[in-house]
Amino acid sequence: MNFIIRIIVVAGTLFFLPSILSFVGVSGVTITGFSAALIASIALGLVNLLIKPIISLVTLPLNVMTLGLFGLVVNGALLYLTPMLPFVTGFSIVSFWPAFVGALVISLVNWLVSKL
Repeated sequence: MNFIIRIIVVAGTLFFLPSILSFVGVSGVTITGFSAALIASIALGLVNLLIKPIISLVTLPLNVMTLGLFGLVVNGALLYLTPMLPFVTGFSIVSFWPAFVGALVISLVNWLVSKL
């Protein structure tokens, strides 16, 4: 049940992400509707489940040297890779910077929801 709630929260965050990023002054994220956000959030969950442990292990020395801040770069890279999956349609990110800031927003929202 907790997994489903997190998927819905991430989908809501992805749906409002273009508006949030334009408020901050970053553009480059487009999403066509909530169904695309839901598919993208499931894809992001799969990417985090399958690819993130391997990348985190490979980048462990950088993560230790930067006291964990390189993990934000890894999260941004995984969000940047998510729209490139073949079954993710209606969601696009044009460059790494919007993906990085979007990953920060998603992490902040996930942290806030976990505190409830």
